[in-house]
Amino acid sequence: MTGQEERRTTSSSVHPIVKVLLIQLGLGMVVAMLFWGTNGPVSGYSALLGAAICVVPNAFLALRLTVPRRDPGARSLVRAAYVGELCKLALTVIGFIVAFSLVRPLAVGALFAGFIAGQLGTFAGLLMKTDDVDTVVTGTDER
Repeated sequence: MTGQEERRTTSSSVHPIVKVLLIQLGLGMVVAMLFWGTNGPVSGYSALLGAAICVVPNAFLALRLTVPRRDPGARSLVRAAYVGELCKLALTVIGFIVAFSLVRPLAVGALFAGFIAGQLGTFAGLLMKTDDVDTVVTGTDER
């Protein structure tokens, strides 16, 4: 086994994008449990709904960027990023519209707290090892 193969087998098998999404979901669940414990079930499910409004659109964008495309070039990747980001924003807006129009009762402060907690999970991506980020960006593991 070469050094490069050894590093690949010993490194985590979870994709860094999945790690960030799981961190976002985890932070949202922690905030939801805190709200549930302190303010009751309405605040708890409102915070969890806010986290979902954050994580689902981010998962869509992640899928859009990582799914193989017919044209593997940079132009195709940039197009996928633009379309993915626009769809992510649309899904976020739709999520809030659905929450405000269909969910009764709703604790608005908890909803936004869950959403913000999920968004803070995005910063976890900045704290990851450089090697993991290079693997995501280039699709290769050049160590």
